[in-house]
Amino acid sequence: MASFTKRGDRWRVQVRRKGCPSQCRTFATKAQGERWARQVETDIEGGAPPAAVSALKVDDFIEAYRRLREQARPISDASNEHYMLKALSKGLGAKVVARMAPDDLVAYATMRREEGAGPYTINMDISKLGTVLRYGGASLRVTPPDVVGAARPLLDHLRLIGSGGKRERRPTDDELRAVIQHLRAKHGDLYALAVTFAAVSAMRRGEVCAIKGEDIDREQRIVQVMRKHPRKGKVLERVPLLGEAWEIVKARPENGRLFPIDPATLSKYFCWACRALGIPDLKLHDLRHEGTSRLFEAGYDIPEVALVTGHKKWEQLKRYTNLRPEALTQPEVERDRSAQPRRGSRQSASRPQGTSSPGKSRR
Repeated sequence: MASFTKRGDRWRVQVRRKGCPSQCRTFATKAQGERWARQVETDIEGGAPPAAVSALKVDDFIEAYRRLREQARPISDASNEHYMLKALSKGLGAKVVARMAPDDLVAYATMRREEGAGPYTINMDISKLGTVLRYGGASLRVTPPDVVGAARPLLDHLRLIGSGGKRERRPTDDELRAVIQHLRAKHGDLYALAVTFAAVSAMRRGEVCAIKGEDIDREQRIVQVMRKHPRKGKVLERVPLLGEAWEIVKARPENGRLFPIDPATLSKYFCWACRALGIPDLKLHDLRHEGTSRLFEAGYDIPEVALVTGHKKWEQLKRYTNLRPEALTQPEVERDRSAQPRRGSRQSASRPQGTSSPGKSRR
């Protein structure tokens, strides 16, 4: 019996028959899927053996892997894994797995590098391909060749894959100001304001663009944010809005999304602005480093900063902490140029009204 599921503008068709491994394909139209399903059912009824591994393509394994994940941990269309699978399908989907060689993965990695992906990102793609072939193969009841294991030494030798280095890039005040002005001039106040909020809130782009007016407790100055959790998938967390982050939020409409824009578009416009201004090696995600570092420079403690950023361990939070030496050597009044209010008696008047100090600053 064939089942049809619409995914975006494509149709996923699955044929299940007792005693035979299920088969699944994706088609541009439902009619194409119906023709394929009829042919598969005819072959099964005629006693033809199920598709052998020699006929299966990477797309077949991706579909089997997605289907397997739907039983326990569905892959969200907004997740990084979803986009990794899309990239694999685009670059390798038509390849017959049994005939793949290390050169195929080198070509794929080279294409990804030309698109702007770094060695760590490509390495994640290759690892995901290995996962897809392993678990997708188990679902299809076939054992594909280990092309990923065979290709890794060559990919590493060519420096197409690598481990993730710790990013320490923070925008200077002039760079951030120039990007915001460029976005305002080219794309409007909404994009400029979203980037400003990202820099002072330390939130991810998806979190920034998902906030709704009803998520905000304006009396307590707290926003509910759906965040990634290392063990629980996604959890709802209450995040305090400090300093300029609160000033931005309270000026936004109370109904609907605060920043009704697509996260990918925000990243794209940010990248274009940096390119137009000649600002090297700056990404939108670096503003999460910026916001985290500003909190420490403003005098907040590790548990307080972690409450804002959502990190559960210091090892994770430390990756986003890139303090500037001059922030510690300047006089306190001069150091308080960040968007976050400084802790302690000297600067207590600069803290938002109605908030209470959770504890004495370490400095």
